Amino acid sequence: MSKATTDPIRFGTVGSPTTTPQPGTPAAIEHIRRLGMDHLEIAWVQSVRVSDETCAIIAAAARQHDVTLSVHAPYYINLNSQTSDLMQKSDERLLTAARKGFLAGARDIVFHPGSYHNQPPEQVYERAKEKLLEIRGILDEEGVTVILRPETMGKPAMFGALDEVIQLSRDIPGVLPCIDFAHLHARTCDGTMNSYDEFASIFEAIRASLGDDGLRRLHGHMSGIAWGPRGELHHLPLNEADLRYPDLMQALIDYGVSGTIAVEAPDPFHVADALVLQATYRRKRDAQPQAEEEAGEVLDA
Repeated sequence: MSKATTDPIRFGTVGSPTTTPQPGTPAAIEHIRRLGMDHLEIAWVQSVRVSDETCAIIAAAARQHDVTLSVHAPYYINLNSQTSDLMQKSDERLLTAARKGFLAGARDIVFHPGSYHNQPPEQVYERAKEKLLEIRGILDEEGVTVILRPETMGKPAMFGALDEVIQLSRDIPGVLPCIDFAHLHARTCDGTMNSYDEFASIFEAIRASLGDDGLRRLHGHMSGIAWGPRGELHHLPLNEADLRYPDLMQALIDYGVSGTIAVEAPDPFHVADALVLQATYRRKRDAQPQAEEEAGEVLDA
């Protein structure tokens, strides 16, 4: 059985690894540890149908194997729902994911924040902020101390630009962004947000608004991605995509980022891609002292 690492970034998968020998989240947690990874994002993306008793078993497995957990809440959440019925259902999905995730030992609840519905972004932001303040208030009263994480989205028509999720995090205690690096690349619709300097600009923006704590508590998603004139098309394995992930790993190291990164490449590639990212990160991290020592020798010469 592999031991937990002391890496500043804990890597894992979104959803159970396809190589997990038996069904169920507790088995997936044990398998994540056997693979040598440290994190699992539970993919409750269709609905949340889990008993409190099962949540307790999940939490115990995570503690036993020293695997951190996050939850991807159902896709059908929209902080800008256009009818009261749809909004009520959206609220309940996010609340249920947070409540059950808390019982399961998850510390971060990731969700897609919604759509503009052809409305001005500033108007949508205020509505999303009001709704998220309401939901955060309910959870706080219940003692559900998870972090709500609106995700950066891959299509310009979707609410979830980098500045929007950062501003929500600045305005609302108990909210922090989920930075999906592939989505940010696709959202540009032109192939940018895919270089060391552009990745660094993400961390600069987080630090400017949320301080160093925002970089120390990062939760991110990674994968390859196909994109077009309207942004995201679908996720891809790393070796079929143009994402410059070595540059991103270097930027994570240089900015002292810590936290978790969950990989959501399509099955059956997400395990292999998560291990590749983890190995790339460690190789670059381990090379840092040597590079700094060599630079010092040059300066002393």
